[in-house]
Amino acid sequence: MLGFRRSRHRLTTAAAVFGLLVAGAAVQASAAAPAAAATPHRILFDNAHAETAGNADWIISTSQPDPLGQDSSPSAETDWTGALSSWGVALQKTGDYSLKTLPSGSSLAYGGSTATDLSNFDTLVLPEPNTLFTTAEKTAIMTFVKNGGGLFMISDHTGADRNNDGYDAVEILNDLMTNNSVDSTDPFGFSIDSLSISSDYPSAISDSSNAVLHGSFGTVTKSLIASGTTATLKPADNSAVKGLLYRTGYSGNTGAFFATSTFGSGRVAFWGDSSPIDDGTGQSGNTLYDGWNDTGATNAALALNATEWLAGGSSSGGGGGGGGGTCTAAQLLANPGFESGNTSWTATSGVITNSSSEAARTGSYKAWLNGYGSANTDTLSQSVTIPSGCAATLNFYLHVDTAETTTSTAYDTLKAQVLNSSGTVLSTLATYSNLNAGSGYTLRGFDLSGYAGQTVTVKFTGTEGSTLQTSFVLDDTALNVS
Repeated sequence: MLGFRRSRHRLTTAAAVFGLLVAGAAVQASAAAPAAAATPHRILFDNAHAETAGNADWIISTSQPDPLGQDSSPSAETDWTGALSSWGVALQKTGDYSLKTLPSGSSLAYGGSTATDLSNFDTLVLPEPNTLFTTAEKTAIMTFVKNGGGLFMISDHTGADRNNDGYDAVEILNDLMTNNSVDSTDPFGFSIDSLSISSDYPSAISDSSNAVLHGSFGTVTKSLIASGTTATLKPADNSAVKGLLYRTGYSGNTGAFFATSTFGSGRVAFWGDSSPIDDGTGQSGNTLYDGWNDTGATNAALALNATEWLAGGSSSGGGGGGGGGTCTAAQLLANPGFESGNTSWTATSGVITNSSSEAARTGSYKAWLNGYGSANTDTLSQSVTIPSGCAATLNFYLHVDTAETTTSTAYDTLKAQVLNSSGTVLSTLATYSNLNAGSGYTLRGFDLSGYAGQTVTVKFTGTEGSTLQTSFVLDDTALNVS
């Protein structure tokens, strides 16, 4: 039997406590929608190069080119079908992105008149392509990047030839970089290694100013290799190349699992495995792996931050910038993952805990509000000053489990709010309840850019009724500015 954090806590099932795979984002009782960008970042996901061959399902939706045709307002990753639907839905829910897919049977082009022409997009995502790009396509891709586009190249291990045409993603992406009409002299400053690394959790470098590692979608600490490869960096060819996450035991110019670079006016990102972007669900018949929600990694934050950076959405590294170029990128919350125990936060007794009765998302500690099964109010708060001229985003992971059986009544609630220095509520960002119960942690994000130049308090208030328990468990918080 599971132990209780305190005598009144009552849990439902072991699966509800320890299940850490997201079963789908829960519906919020009320939420302040993130402010939409004046011009949404335009992202094109490639599906014209066998991205669904074999067990792969590297699409955001089966509705192509427009995923909104499947669900115009997705709230959970299963609202769109594909192993990349978590990625797509997370971007769609911000209101800052316009997403399209290049369907199978199409070709990449630049400077044409079709709706999927690269000239209509800010970023191109190549999620483990399995057929060679044509000469014209390679010219289009390289010209697109040179003129300011973002290119996200996701590889897999050598030998991952899913359609048995003699080429895997390692060979295809290396061919793009070394055999094109625009610049074949190591334009990005790296080559992809012909390796098949069975497993690892590559770690991020220490760089608090890096917009990919510390972006508006959270802080990146580790990624995941489940049969993947790395890159060899060649800064003598392109001084902008930089390794951000490295295979265990590697650093410098070898063993880079995630790397970034620039070319012309554009940006480039490389990831050495497709497993981290796989959310475990997709079209029937595929054998998928949920790397997106792997609890030992921060793959979602890495994918989303990198997408934002590639699209010019960050002030770090050139191009774009919500803070008008006057903001230093940073994460502002102290003790964001609660691993220092009851420090930096003001909380009801027992809220910040390492109790084994509720699993932390990462580490040992988390903030556990309510869960008594009796009338109770728990609070958790921290005061923070958001610098002037900054774009600011609050992120946190929330897990809700409950003994309530209703599917229609919110008996127990958690409010996420912003207060001023006098304690006046400036905004209720969202209200969650027992109706949001699910089997894992879900990433929540809110735009706090409107409070730049102010000292505000981020506060969570959990209120529980008089009978059946509901537990609201928070972990891995972040207030990122850029």
